[in-house]
Formats: sequence, structure tokens, C-alpha cells
Amino acid sequence: MPVIALVGNKGGAGKTTLSVNLAAGLAKQSTAIFIDADPQGSAIQWNAFTVIDASNSVLEASEDLSVQLDQPSKKYEYIVVDCPPSVSAPQTISVLEISDLALIPVQPSPVDLWATVHTEKAVQQARQSNTKLQALLVINQLETRTTLSRLVRDALAEIDLPVAKTALRRRAVFRNSALEGKNVFEMGRRGIDAAREIEQLIHEVMKI
Repeated sequence: MPVIALVGNKGGAGKTTLSVNLAAGLAKQSTAIFIDADPQGSAIQWNAFTVIDASNSVLEASEDLSVQLDQPSKKYEYIVVDCPPSVSAPQTISVLEISDLALIPVQPSPVDLWATVHTEKAVQQARQSNTKLQALLVINQLETRTTLSRLVRDALAEIDLPVAKTALRRRAVFRNSALEGKNVFEMGRRGIDAAREIEQLIHEVMKI
């Protein structure tokens, strides 16, 4: 029952969008539950996270996350948790203490790269008590024609965390799916490329 935490130290990195679509993709292959631990409730407000099948659910986080995460452990193979956009938030600290994997979306921008340094420190801190915790940086909203996007992997090499081979490109369908109350797997032909990227990332995650 891997617990996958979506973690970041600033808003706008695409954390909630990635977590929603990751959970949807996992639900297509296995059983997955989505827990929104962000006080902003972005995923809950997504009224839009429609259930692909009965194997997938979305819940609001309770005050005692450790108990809440333990309850579905026998029913679901994967638990995806969307954390607040701050590594110092109590919800993020609690989730990292019990997670198996922290996925950290990073946009190719200087501000995101600086914020990731703080996220790395939070992961290292959590590992003092949660020795099983692994982490993976995910390049998000990549624009291949920009210089910074081309150099982002070199920049992330300065951070002592592995980087996923799969990068998620900046695609309008990620935004449009939220507006339509869907995930990219429900967007038909418009979502094919985005869904393929999510599936490739899931393949990496499952190998960890």
C-alpha cells in the first residue's frame, strides 16, 4: 500500500493537477484513493474529479492523517495525498512521516528551483524518522523551446534528489480538464498526449 505524497514549497507548480491525474491514472491500473490534505481544498473543489471506476475515491483529509491513511490500507493499493504548498505546514510534515514516496513537481523557473531546495531539506528531515521515504523530482509544464527548460535538468542536478525521466509538458488540456471537471484520461483525443505522459510517470513510480 504505497502512500504517494505530492509535495512542494510554493503554489502554482502544478501539484494538485499532477496529483489528481496521477490518482486517476493509478485507478485505471489498480485501486487508488485520493486524499486532499491541502487546506485550500483545491482538489475537493475540483468537483470535477470524476470517478473513473469504483476503485477510485477522493476524500478530504482528517485531522489525524496517520489514522486516516491506515484505514484504507487493505482496500487500496495506492494512496495519493495532495499536500499544502509549504513544506513547513503541519499536514506536509505529517504526511512525509508516513509516506513511501514524495513526488515533487518543479516548473523550469528560478523561483521553483529555489523552492525545491527547501523541499529537499524537508525530505531529508522526514527521513530521520521515516527511513523508507523516497523522493522524485518531476519536471512540470516543460516548454522545450525555452532555454531554461532545456537547462532545467542540469540545474536540478545540484539538488540531491533523483529526477524522473518523464517530464510533463505545458499543455492546455491539463487546465481545460479542470475547467470541465475531468482528468486528462476523460478528455478523449485532446488528452491522449497528456495521459501518455502521466502513464509514463506512473510506470517510473511503480518501479521505485
